[in-house]
Amino acid sequence: MLTTRRSGSTAGQGEWVRIGQNAAMRLWSLHPGYLDRQGLTAGWREALLAQAVLAGRTKGYRSHPQLARFRAATDPSASIGGFLVGIADEADRRGYRYGRSRILTPTDPPAVAIEVTDGQLGYEWEHLLAKLRQRSPQVAEEHAGVTVPRPHPCFRQVRGPVAEWERR
Repeated sequence: MLTTRRSGSTAGQGEWVRIGQNAAMRLWSLHPGYLDRQGLTAGWREALLAQAVLAGRTKGYRSHPQLARFRAATDPSASIGGFLVGIADEADRRGYRYGRSRILTPTDPPAVAIEVTDGQLGYEWEHLLAKLRQRSPQVAEEHAGVTVPRPHPCFRQVRGPVAEWERR
C-alpha cells in the first residue's frame, strides 16, 4: 500500500510525498464495489496521487506504469477525474464521505471509456482476492461466486492479455 502525506492547506492542492521505500501504486481496473474498506480508501488516496502526477503537481511517480492508460486518454485530467468519481460513488453508496471537491476534473465515469482487457481484469481479480483473503476474509467470501468481475465504471472491457505495464 502506498503511504503518502499531503502538505499545503488547500484540499487537493498540496504536494504528495512518498514515505515508504517499497510503496506501490495500484489503480484497480476492477469495480470499486469489490474493494474492502481499506482498499477503497487506499484507492482514493492513490488516485488523488495519480491526479497530482498527471497535473504536474508532484515529482514522484511520474513514470509509474499504471499511469500510461490515463496519459493515453484524450483528456488525462478527465480520465483520472472519472476514475475518482467512480470511487467516490462507491464510497457514497457505503455511507462514506470522500471529498469530491478534491477532484480537479469531475467526469462521468462511463464517458471516459478507457479500454481494459479481460486478461488484465482476471489478473487483478486474483490479486485482489489474495489480498482480501488475508485482510478481509468476509469480503473475499462475499465475492467467492464471481467468475467474471466487472470493470471500474470508467473502463470498457475488451478481449486481450494482461497489460504490458503490469508488474508480475
